[in-house]
Amino acid sequence: MVSAGSGLGSQTRAPRTAPAARWRGRAEERGPLCLLGEAHILRGVETKRGTVCSPSPDDVPNQQLWPLRGCHDILHTPPEVLPSTCCQDPDSTKETEHQECVRHGWGTGHPQFRKYEFGACTGSLTSLEEHRELLKDMVAFCLDCSFSPEAALEKVGLPRRDSPGHGLSGAYKTTVPCASMAGFCCPLVVTMRPIPEDKLERLVQASCSMGTKGQPIHIGDPEWLGIKDLSKPDYGDPVICQPGDVPVFWPSPMTSLEAVSSCKTPLAFTSAPGCTVMTNLKDTEAPARCLTPEGIPEVHRISQDPLHYSMASASAVQKIRELEAIIAIDPGQRGIRHLLGRDELLRASLSLSHARSVLVTTGFPTHFNHQPPEETDGPPGAVALAAFLQALGKGVSMIVDLRALSLFEKLMEEAVEQGVLKTAVPLLTFQGESAGAAQAFLCKDGDPKSPRFDHLVAIERAGRAADGNYYNARKMNIKHLVDPIDDLFLASWKIPGISSTGIGDGGNELGMGKVKEAVKRHIRNGDVIACDVEADFAIITGVSNWGGYALACALYILNSCEVHRHYVRKAVGPSRSPGEQNWTQALPSVAKEEKMLGILVRHKVRSGVSGVVGMEVDGLPFHGTHAQMIQKLVDVTTVCM
Repeated sequence: MVSAGSGLGSQTRAPRTAPAARWRGRAEERGPLCLLGEAHILRGVETKRGTVCSPSPDDVPNQQLWPLRGCHDILHTPPEVLPSTCCQDPDSTKETEHQECVRHGWGTGHPQFRKYEFGACTGSLTSLEEHRELLKDMVAFCLDCSFSPEAALEKVGLPRRDSPGHGLSGAYKTTVPCASMAGFCCPLVVTMRPIPEDKLERLVQASCSMGTKGQPIHIGDPEWLGIKDLSKPDYGDPVICQPGDVPVFWPSPMTSLEAVSSCKTPLAFTSAPGCTVMTNLKDTEAPARCLTPEGIPEVHRISQDPLHYSMASASAVQKIRELEAIIAIDPGQRGIRHLLGRDELLRASLSLSHARSVLVTTGFPTHFNHQPPEETDGPPGAVALAAFLQALGKGVSMIVDLRALSLFEKLMEEAVEQGVLKTAVPLLTFQGESAGAAQAFLCKDGDPKSPRFDHLVAIERAGRAADGNYYNARKMNIKHLVDPIDDLFLASWKIPGISSTGIGDGGNELGMGKVKEAVKRHIRNGDVIACDVEADFAIITGVSNWGGYALACALYILNSCEVHRHYVRKAVGPSRSPGEQNWTQALPSVAKEEKMLGILVRHKVRSGVSGVVGMEVDGLPFHGTHAQMIQKLVDVTTVCM
């Protein structure tokens, strides 16, 4: 029904299908269906036939015996959804080794089974002997055994953390829904182990070397999973976190109990938590996998409060670092090398990949004596990022100055007409008329527990200086042209779950407060123009548009990385490849960016440095400089990983 090492509906190793094939032809003719879950095969040990046992706390798969009416959907469920080790045909006269285990292993003198009626647990049983006649007309499924975090702990030399009661390690219901299949719909259940931060990546690499089941599905604050209190597990006993520990979560086999309950079949039997079935099959311990760069996980913290880590493969991380190096050139000789920080693009893209709703802002009215006063750096990068976020299925909106709203409405309309965007990005404005206006804007009903957006991105957006004014590179105050969108970034620091990214090329852009001291020391006029408002991630680039392109490319790389995709989807549901999503078509391209710049030029938007109305950005020609940069970024992004 569900793999012990994965969420319901996630990919697992293929089951043995021969017994199921015999049953499949008569599925619609048969009555109740009995599933025996989580067959426990002891590693390297010839076990006694017909024994039902309580395993040690470090190896606790769940098992089920449960009848179900209408088994046709179950038997035609894909193997990755129903990873059964075996399937018992009730009409078969040949007793297989698996069936002998099922037939004889009915009781051992203490509660081994649970009885469910219409989804409710109605009792515990020490034996199924009294149901022998009913079971004869049922089909038994033995499901695969679970991954044990303790094996990974041992591999990296960490002591096991037993629960205070030395019972089963706790498992927690989450708010993460499993993929619905064949009438089953339930939340994912997870188990947790506390890991010292300095051992985190080694532990994750060790667990991932044990197969897909070993990959964690969340690292950090349990509230990201909807878990309110780690001291109160839904199953078993809690494992206590010590100072400096990071909670690491894996899927729990207890998910299958929730699935049995959710289907509300008239009668079902499951094994009790911590009980399992031994067979006489030998499963010798498989050697740890030798991970390739595509499979070696790297762990990166993307939020401190609330604590949140993300994962990607070493090869994906290296590609994103290459993108960051490409955009770090300084064609304007502004001294941006002094502002550069390592892995800002990587961590910003990881955070964005987890986001569901993104708010993008742009607009730098440097040409205050012209109409419109905007420049050509910023809007193209913002539109390119928005296009890729749309392709990923994320909510995306754009917030602009009220005085520029009409201009951006025209830009969006023409971007859709020319194929730069599939659909127009909703446009918003913010005037900041009261002290609580920013929080009210960012949150539903002003409630900080219900943010409307979980990531803010500023691309070449005028940033507020320490004196409250806004300056262009020549120290000209343009405050009268700029709405207080900075307040949203400031308010986001007090709202758990909202992260922010600033992209800039001169230090006076929104978000560059993170590097303001370096701006003051190394950028011309930096002591006056430096933005004072900080973002979580500050992406420094030679031209801000390039940062928007690179962020879109980094998201493509991450969503093409199986390690990252598995982590983001919490091992729930089938994995999807980039080809299925048409993500390549959503990437920036020379053709699309040429069209976007042409749209800006038709609306008399000027180049930032030269003030020219033409095909250039920051005084650099599109054909040659910018076209070459776009192509280089796309080439690095799309080369086979």
